[in-house]
Amino acid sequence: MWDYYSYKPSKPKADPVKQIEKLRKKNPGIQPVTIAGKLANSWWAQSWNRNLEGYADYSNRIGRGRSYVRGGYVLDLSISRCAVQSLVQGTRAKPYEITVEIDPLEKEKWDAIVEQCSRKIGNLEDLVSGKFPQDLMELFTRRGNGLFPSPKEIHFSCSCPDWASMCKHVAATLYGVGVRFDSDPTLFFLLRDIDFAELLKKSVDEKMKSMLSNAGRVTSRVMSDVDTYELFGV
Repeated sequence: MWDYYSYKPSKPKADPVKQIEKLRKKNPGIQPVTIAGKLANSWWAQSWNRNLEGYADYSNRIGRGRSYVRGGYVLDLSISRCAVQSLVQGTRAKPYEITVEIDPLEKEKWDAIVEQCSRKIGNLEDLVSGKFPQDLMELFTRRGNGLFPSPKEIHFSCSCPDWASMCKHVAATLYGVGVRFDSDPTLFFLLRDIDFAELLKKSVDEKMKSMLSNAGRVTSRVMSDVDTYELFGV
């Protein structure tokens, strides 16, 4: 008789390094997910993981992918506009194909966020490094109205035969997305189809208006986008 309590999830037997070498012969452009140290280092990666782990729908499932992503079994992962494609090594010889689609951020939510960010973000470096005021951190991560997606905005599929709504290969992929944010946080904005430059432009325009007002200067045009971005290091 099968004992549920004695069941242990199976792990891939294949060496991920050898699998990557084999895949690279056919596709030199593959991008395996590698982790050295923490699972997430940057504010964007940590916030992405916390958001996923914070939903009851995911809390009991997403952990299944941690050992997979840490073990190097996410053999390839690419992020494009509102989509993620990955290959994850499972117990079978052929890696499983995973697709994750993320709904674009609703325009009403984005407009509200941009408005509340006025004059609060200094430059591109501050934005991508997560160095902004605490109230913006809370705004960006606000459940339901922030930048991070809820489970109903995340859609996925995997070629594995696992019946679970979120298999370990999908879970590993979602953690792999966070790893990608460590190396390039701007991928988050691509994934949610939002223009992060709009946040900066709003802040910069407001700062320039304040500067010119304080200097007693009157102009019908603050500055060109090019001049403004050069001035504030965007």
